[in-house]
Amino acid sequence: MSSAAINQPQNETFLDRIGIPHSLRWGFVGVLVFMTGNGTESNFISPHIESVLGSPAETAAAIVAAYGVAVLVGSYLSGALADLWGPRRVMTLGVVVWVVFEVLFLLSLQLGSTPLVAVTYFFRGFGYPLFAFAFLVWINVVTPYERNGVAVGWFYVMFTGGLPTLGSLFALGMIPAFGGATGGETGAMIGSTVLVLVGFLIARFAVHEEHATRRLAPAGESNAQVITAGLRLSCRQPKIFMGFLVRLINTAPQYGMFIILPTVIATELGWGQSRWLIMTVFVYATNILVNAVFGWVGDKWGWRRTVQWFGVFGSAVGLLLWWYVPHAVPAGSTWGFWVSVLAGCVFGCLLAGFVPMGAIMPALAPDHKGAAMAMYTTAAGGAQFLGAAVVYVMLALGTGNVGVVWGFVVLYAAAFVMVSFLNVSQDATASRTAASAH
Repeated sequence: MSSAAINQPQNETFLDRIGIPHSLRWGFVGVLVFMTGNGTESNFISPHIESVLGSPAETAAAIVAAYGVAVLVGSYLSGALADLWGPRRVMTLGVVVWVVFEVLFLLSLQLGSTPLVAVTYFFRGFGYPLFAFAFLVWINVVTPYERNGVAVGWFYVMFTGGLPTLGSLFALGMIPAFGGATGGETGAMIGSTVLVLVGFLIARFAVHEEHATRRLAPAGESNAQVITAGLRLSCRQPKIFMGFLVRLINTAPQYGMFIILPTVIATELGWGQSRWLIMTVFVYATNILVNAVFGWVGDKWGWRRTVQWFGVFGSAVGLLLWWYVPHAVPAGSTWGFWVSVLAGCVFGCLLAGFVPMGAIMPALAPDHKGAAMAMYTTAAGGAQFLGAAVVYVMLALGTGNVGVVWGFVVLYAAAFVMVSFLNVSQDATASRTAASAH
């Protein structure tokens, strides 16, 4: 990959100075629109599958967990294939996979076939990581080293802005427009496909940057070596594997709460689907507002410290608040709802403390940034699998939703310990000197 010195723009613009590479500006917009489409279903897909198929919660959780496996694999491939083909080609592959299998998934639901729903939803899981995380690799190539933290923060402003924030807002408007209930949810998913295509078109035709279709991997490496580089790097460098696990744990509770909270907030606590979607919008709008801020904090205060105290410890506290506060206030009450929203916003805010992990991972392996980013994107996508898997396992063990929440807290405790070992130099010159000494 190109060095920071090569990537330093000759004439910096305002966007460059705040951490958004000017040459990729429309790509950020494309990711926002694409992920809004992808995030439309995020807060109703499990109860939708249960309702349409007449299946128990465990079946829906298993289908979503299998989808998470595809997201995990697709996330790894996004980094590896971007190294081979250039990020734009991988992003194109991602949108094709997403649209084709979304259509087949919706048809399978209409047929009422559980096996077909599971298979088509699984394969659709390859789509969004190939698109979004290939662009994250592109950002890492273009952005100067000293601004990596804030650049990754801006990526997650767009990523989380779509999934689930604007996606939930889009669903909030589309579901009643299509008649409400499962029919309205189906209509919202059809509308989301249009957003996915628009996001792709923006990123495809408005971004003109030299690395778009260029091989990023070292010239001497075979295709097989590039594809397996991330796995080999993890075996050689335990810190890369620990970083992978920390990022895997990072957003797993977010995806787990998407499975258990829709029914809890909407039905058990009596606030209804609309208010659940409103809650989601506020929680992750808070996350959007501070993603870039925590990228900047990491660049100034230290990437590792920011992740450990704001990201890991802070998110554990926020998660407990988001679960226990809604149960402590009067069910169905308006003031109780807004207090619960505030508790959720604490989680959304502190979740952004993990943003500097996107700078830590390539810094751990400065000579193999592509491989390191492949493991980072794998973990980012794999968080969806881990979140669903924890829900499935804890419910199967009979612990109930409370057990799910505490299972995630235990994972955060493990992440707190692992982050202690992830110190890296944040000085670009020192980092390159250390790399050349190996």
